[in-house]
Amino acid sequence: MNKSKPLSLHRAFSKLKAAPDRTPHSKDIDEAFCQLADYRDGGIFLAHYAGNSEWERHPDDEMVMVIEGRTTIFLIEKGEEQAHSLEQGELIVVPALTWHRFESPDVVKIMTITPQPSDHQIHFPK
Repeated sequence: MNKSKPLSLHRAFSKLKAAPDRTPHSKDIDEAFCQLADYRDGGIFLAHYAGNSEWERHPDDEMVMVIEGRTTIFLIEKGEEQAHSLEQGELIVVPALTWHRFESPDVVKIMTITPQPSDHQIHFPK
């Protein structure tokens, strides 16, 4: 991917197919996600879906921004699940190694700057 070339979020989102019923067990929803560009040890990613994600965490801070719609991101902070509502134009920085997940009852468009590798699990992390 050419780092010196401007990238169009609008064009990239127009190529994605929204996943209307995402669950932690969802398969075959790759058309709702893409990597827009490489960035440091990970990348800039786009997602277009409604529903709930599995738990995930990353080795460094992750930036999550809502481009369109709204979502609730749940972070495990001090052993407890904390909800943070995000609307269009809002972002949150998820601290390194913090388990988190998303609930989006309606279709949302999200951009993340996500370090890799990522850990994923379906059940509440212990």
